[in-house]
Amino acid sequence: MSERQRANMSLVLHVDLDQFIAAVEVLRRPELAGKPVIVGGRGDPTERAVVSTASYEARAHGVGSGMPLRLAVRKCPEAVLLPVDHAAYDVASAGVMDTLRSLEWGGVPVLVEVLGWDEAFLGPGPGHGDLGDPAAFAQDVRDLVLERTRLRSGVGVGDNKLQAKLATGFAKQRVDGALAREAGAGGHEPGPGGQLRGTGVYRITHETWDAEMGHRPTDALWGIGAKTAKRLAGLGIETVADLGAASAERLAAEIGPTTGPWLRRLGRGADTSPVDPSPWVARGHGHEETFQQDLVEWPDIVAATRRLCGECLVDVVKEGRPVTRVEIKVRLKPFFTVTRGHKLPEPTLDPDRLADEAEALLERVEKDRPVRLIGVRLEMAPPPGGY
Repeated sequence: MSERQRANMSLVLHVDLDQFIAAVEVLRRPELAGKPVIVGGRGDPTERAVVSTASYEARAHGVGSGMPLRLAVRKCPEAVLLPVDHAAYDVASAGVMDTLRSLEWGGVPVLVEVLGWDEAFLGPGPGHGDLGDPAAFAQDVRDLVLERTRLRSGVGVGDNKLQAKLATGFAKQRVDGALAREAGAGGHEPGPGGQLRGTGVYRITHETWDAEMGHRPTDALWGIGAKTAKRLAGLGIETVADLGAASAERLAAEIGPTTGPWLRRLGRGADTSPVDPSPWVARGHGHEETFQQDLVEWPDIVAATRRLCGECLVDVVKEGRPVTRVEIKVRLKPFFTVTRGHKLPEPTLDPDRLADEAEALLERVEKDRPVRLIGVRLEMAPPPGGY
């Protein structure tokens, strides 16, 4: 087997659409191109709602996902506010994923693993031939998605899913957050091997891993958040290189026999998970509501919880699988969130029993504070054959 054949066996692409929700809204309203756009809630900053997405023009003012709409408007008063339209994003996403599934790589259809509305992994299908230049194929992917959907994307190329996912951060035409501060306003900066960051396609390999990632903090890795990074820092592990060089035995003892060694593998750029094209199967369904006025009367809180449970059950019944676990989330004033859950002794689809279970969980929440939000989630039995 040639070196090129060996390299082709492990290639993975990660496609990530630029500012997807905002971009879909601009396609529907071309007059908004180049303007700061914020999408969230019902588009009303006087209501309790958060930013679902913001265009790059709005992000330049400090607006970010998850930020209260009221704060977002203060940061960017000239922004155009729009309500969330899930149906439109479902249609746009389906068009992108259909485009990706139409591709061939090495003479056979690609494998497509959908991660959400706006991103997916691509891998070579079984029995493929020579895959050619993966960066050239990545550019073809970008071009075809843009041609068919009018949506721009960045594509990361890696020797595994972890590397491809991280490469996309360097590939995006405009970068934000830590990468924007690092790359400068223009977003173009040479990386190892002379690649230009922020030009739409970027590649990370086993050979370039240390140069690309070794000096970065551990939370630059996909799968490591601030809490885990802080815990690692307490062990003297500050950078990706530190993590990759750490003792697997020590990490297993300090963090856990499974999680510890897995974190070390992340630090070394290792990932053996395949691109899995299996359709996504829901494990449960949830509904939550942020109330425009806090609920203070207990009967109102109970009624809202039972109603939300019923809304969840509508989605569950469509799946045809009984409920095995009930969970609730309650956000108390000013902003304290508690969750409670209970595994059912027997699976059921009985609406009264499920509502009774959700109400019983409320009894484990303090009753003397106003309620801002209630959420209910119903987990289902696995499908035949499991997940």
